[in-house]
Amino acid sequence: MGVAFGWGPTEAAVLARDAACLVVVDVLSFTTSVGVAVEAGTAVLPYRWRDETAATYATERDAALAVGRGEASPETPWTLSPAALRAAPPTPRLVLPSPNGSTISAGAGDTTVVAASFRNRTAVARWLARHGYGSESLPLAVVASGERWPDGSLRPALEDLLGAGGVLSALCALGSYALTPEARAAATLWEATEDPVAELHRCDSGRELYEYGYPQDVAVAAEVDTSETVPVLTDGAFLEAP
Repeated sequence: MGVAFGWGPTEAAVLARDAACLVVVDVLSFTTSVGVAVEAGTAVLPYRWRDETAATYATERDAALAVGRGEASPETPWTLSPAALRAAPPTPRLVLPSPNGSTISAGAGDTTVVAASFRNRTAVARWLARHGYGSESLPLAVVASGERWPDGSLRPALEDLLGAGGVLSALCALGSYALTPEARAAATLWEATEDPVAELHRCDSGRELYEYGYPQDVAVAAEVDTSETVPVLTDGAFLEAP
């Protein structure tokens, strides 16, 4: 397997069967938010959906529950917005539901899961290389989470393809790896994109956040290589890798 690339929850579940490590990329906004929260000392618990079961899950784990962006209040300031998480007072434990990156993370089974974004792509690559992931004995899969169409099917998202490619490109700069054609294509896209930050602001998901009134979330997500934090899923929560 070496180093593979895939899209969305269904392919992630398939790849996780053989991968020693699964890198989840959900730039707008789950994995960017995970990075911001973990930097502040928060343990982030992924959960598949923000429904009535999420509150019970959070209570059972002595954690705060993130609310929708438009539902934030002084009492519950934590949302999927990385900008809001940066401004909110840190909470020790936070359940952060999302239908994409969080769902993939929660469903990865015993595979090591890492949260990657534009902000920590090189830090993640260094951590992977240091631990030997991507070798024949420790296969690696990088997954672009994508978005969802109204019927629940996968909507490929440019920002996640670029983010995954950014991790793969940084990894290849550190050594020789056997990439699948799909992984090589993702890395090549990052390297061939003259201005990934500009494309992040212009892509469909970026424009949607602008239209909804959250341009600051795109700005935080666009902070390329500003973070050395590598969030690793440990006993059900993303924590900073030692």
